[in-house]
Amino acid sequence: MMTRNILPTGEARMTILRLPGAADIHVHLREPGDTHKEDFATGTAAALAGGVVTVLAMPNTRPPLADPTTFQEAVRLARAKARCEVGLFLGGTAENAEIVASVAPQAAGLKLYLDETYGPLRLEALPAILRHFQAWPGPRPIAVHAEGRTAAMVLGLVALFRKPVHFCHVSRREEILLIRRAKERGLPVTCEVTPHHLFLTEEDLPRLGPFGQMRPPLASRADQEALWANLPVIDAVATDHAPHTIEEKQGPHPPPGVPGLETMLPLLLTAVAEGRLSLEEAVRLTATGPRRIYGLLEPPQTWVEVEWGGSWTLSREGLFTRCGWTPFEGLTVRARVRRTVLWGRVVFEEGTIHAPPGSGRVLFAGLDSR
Repeated sequence: MMTRNILPTGEARMTILRLPGAADIHVHLREPGDTHKEDFATGTAAALAGGVVTVLAMPNTRPPLADPTTFQEAVRLARAKARCEVGLFLGGTAENAEIVASVAPQAAGLKLYLDETYGPLRLEALPAILRHFQAWPGPRPIAVHAEGRTAAMVLGLVALFRKPVHFCHVSRREEILLIRRAKERGLPVTCEVTPHHLFLTEEDLPRLGPFGQMRPPLASRADQEALWANLPVIDAVATDHAPHTIEEKQGPHPPPGVPGLETMLPLLLTAVAEGRLSLEEAVRLTATGPRRIYGLLEPPQTWVEVEWGGSWTLSREGLFTRCGWTPFEGLTVRARVRRTVLWGRVVFEEGTIHAPPGSGRVLFAGLDSR
């Protein structure tokens, strides 16, 4: 068994909320290749502790999930270790457009890294990007890491090819306004934002130091305010859970990325308590919205119980993510996940994980492991 705690800091009248299990459509579980940071067992334990019952894992592993053999090996590892629902993305390279297209039905989607990121996947040449847009058959979307001018270029390709595209971790005012205009014109685009771009800005960097380094970088307060002002345009909040060890972050070349699976719901429900968004919006952004983007069914007999209205301090102590830290250390929140129920089974309760490794399900890739 595994245990964790969010530390109470005061007494207040609390309400128990019963919410749909969250779906986090952008996580990095680091397997294969970097399991000293995270793996399918620890990452999905962190998910359940955060009220997340479905995760979609990115392909920038070592080696990357960019061919059928590596993809199927990752499926095997996920079946052996996962504690919740897991879907796996394929990654685009300069040479593999037709190869990954042949595996499309088994994948959560195709991820194209078009700007600076962590890991070996990066596409820069326009001919290769065009080949992926031409070859990808769906049914799930092309997900893009595209910032600034690259985001504008991708919107042009959406207009040409009319294929669904999902914009990951939108963080700048200009980007969300471009996506708003694209939606108004009927283009098949969706987008997500991260908790760290909603709740942190570049003003937090002196306090966070290397633990605030991420891609895209933390933005200005004006950028953050633009995200909040355009919540109706945003289809999902996704954590971009990107764990690195404390030693790596404090080293001479800190890798970009922050963990987030265990703090997303407490942060958003704190915003509900503060009147920044409605409870219905929080459910849309964490459950119904992300499921709609990727055609994910809600697991039957599944819900999350949350204590809401109290006061707790987020702490690295007892986190299930293997990296063992959070950029929100010391922040007071008004909610905590008390219990997670998946397929009628209590999988997390009061700081204890009850779901064993291998009790989860790999989505899309054939027979599951339940």
